[in-house]
Amino acid sequence: MLGSGDPITDAIGLLRPRVLLDPGLRTAGAWALRFDQSSHVRLGIVARGTCRLTLDGHKPVLLEEGDFYLLGNPPPYILGSTLSAPPRPAKPVWDSARDGVVRIGPEDEEDTYLCGGHFSFADTNAPVLAQALPLLVLVRAADPRGKLLAHLCELLLAETRTAAAGSALVLNHLAQVLFVHMLRAHAEGAERPTGWLGALNDDAIGAALRAMHADAAHPWTLQELAGISRMSRSAFAASFKNQVGTTPLDYLIQWRMSLARDALSRGTRTISELAFAIGYKSESAFSTAFRRVVGCSPKQFRETSTHAVNDLPDHGH
Repeated sequence: MLGSGDPITDAIGLLRPRVLLDPGLRTAGAWALRFDQSSHVRLGIVARGTCRLTLDGHKPVLLEEGDFYLLGNPPPYILGSTLSAPPRPAKPVWDSARDGVVRIGPEDEEDTYLCGGHFSFADTNAPVLAQALPLLVLVRAADPRGKLLAHLCELLLAETRTAAAGSALVLNHLAQVLFVHMLRAHAEGAERPTGWLGALNDDAIGAALRAMHADAAHPWTLQELAGISRMSRSAFAASFKNQVGTTPLDYLIQWRMSLARDALSRGTRTISELAFAIGYKSESAFSTAFRRVVGCSPKQFRETSTHAVNDLPDHGH
């Protein structure tokens, strides 16, 4: 049986986040940088001063000293000292980094200091699972979680400066812990989160999601899932679709295929073993469903993924 029953644990386990730190940004005076649309999940910390974050199509957000923010696959956005400062492209500025620092303005002055980086994920399931992430997670300095996140970031920074044995493993585990705490902060925030993450906190729909994750191989029916949620079939189906964005049985298929992609890319099971492990009565039934969802056969996917794992791209800027 695959899955843990905790959807966030399952998602993090499949995404296997790694953190790649950006140069620190030290600024003085008026400035603004425009960042291109990103397929990454970006993390930022305002270590000193304030700045404004403006995501395309959204209202500006004032970030203050000690605030943390997480951006899930963001559209183009601007970071700046004021809303009136003309933005310039961020990439050439980032490319000018020296000794891990980007400077804007006089070197002997500093109004703002930003630290950050981005999470890269196992390519196999990143496009599917990352769609479920919120666009913006904001943890204010006054939030009790702020101290914990600051401590985690200090550990990350310290670990990047060492060449000690096992450093890569420590970095990846710290990245996972940091990622989970940011998602928790969002899920437990004053404003109820929408989408998949919000549905996990719903007593009814969350119970059905956890049941599917606990036993993906079970031949779940709409009636069973509605019973777990203590709702009628029609009310459950409507509420699930409204919160998660897809039907319960479509979600189950997508989750099974996420498990399948991960197992195939790592070669942990034969195709026949995998078929039964995620709820298909035959290898051919699984192959038909996999081809319909993924666009190729399990065998083709496994061969392509094995080559890709052996030649992973650099996810930096």
